[in-house]
Amino acid sequence: MTYSVAVSGASGYAGGEILRLLAAHPDIEIRTVTAHSNAGQPLSLHQPHLRSLAHLTLQDTTPEALAGHDVVFLALPHGQSGQYTDALGDVPLVIDAGADHRLTSKDAWDAFYGGHFHEPWAYGVPELLVQGRKQRESLVGATRIAAPGCNASTVSLSLAPGVAAGVIDPGDIVTVLAVGPSGAGKSLKTSFLASEILGSANPYAVGGTHRHIPEIQQALAGAGPDAPALRAGTGPAAQEIRVSFTPVLVPMARGILATSTAPITPGTTDAQIRDAWEQAYGDETFVQLLPAGQFPRTADVVGANTALMGLAIDRAANRVVVVTAVDNLAKGTAGAAVQSMNLALGLPEDRALTVNGVAP
Repeated sequence: MTYSVAVSGASGYAGGEILRLLAAHPDIEIRTVTAHSNAGQPLSLHQPHLRSLAHLTLQDTTPEALAGHDVVFLALPHGQSGQYTDALGDVPLVIDAGADHRLTSKDAWDAFYGGHFHEPWAYGVPELLVQGRKQRESLVGATRIAAPGCNASTVSLSLAPGVAAGVIDPGDIVTVLAVGPSGAGKSLKTSFLASEILGSANPYAVGGTHRHIPEIQQALAGAGPDAPALRAGTGPAAQEIRVSFTPVLVPMARGILATSTAPITPGTTDAQIRDAWEQAYGDETFVQLLPAGQFPRTADVVGANTALMGLAIDRAANRVVVVTAVDNLAKGTAGAAVQSMNLALGLPEDRALTVNGVAP
């Protein structure tokens, strides 16, 4: 069976990456691409690397243009997806790459985003631990999926095994991320100009203000063995998850290198710590724990749907250190969305996705 697909926000970075992956998918027909200010222009004007899709023209993003497809991907700025998801009730599968359907807590949404709160959808991180199982179980046959925030899923995957196994204290998580500017989208902003970022590293959203913090809290609270549900911002489980989150903009087009640390639970051995991550990801295709003493580079995952992870045990500081590299546009966004789509449609989970990066 071939599934017809529409992709909104197709002129942007996330939309373009979704299209790149879908273009190689044997079960998908990309029928419609939409945009706002770029509507009426050839797709190739904005995504010139997608040569197999050069025949497509960007249409206006309207419910009418998106309706009538088997699958709709929404790659729109935060707060804009909801107006379309409410009108797409007849579409069998809708996948939102924005934040509108990620959070379960209205309080967290109001504090970090604001505007109308929309119901949470199945969270599109298949490998994430959720109360002793994997999130992929909730994605099989799903009809509405919220693709993750790239920073949020990177940190959550980094630490969820330790939270689930009880070998780290999630009340004192510190994570610092080197991130590429493509994660902020294609909009023209002075801080993203080459003259501003080349040769420089620039922290932003410092001091607990980044919008991905409640998403991380939600995911890690759900990973805990005693967590009653995925919650963020309210409830006892979320109150136990404290995250100091500092992103740093660096001059690379794609990529996230997240260094996440948390205290070791008293009495935990080194073997128990490493075993928690090996048990969580030993059988996973797209989340891989590197051998002891090895750590990833962002260059290793460019274009791949892979999260590569290195684990260190710092006994002097009594902390576990996890260094994880992902391509923010691939595994961080579009790859997670396509992987989740495959699960929802009953297709092989790795269809049209690769673990191989592009080097040099």
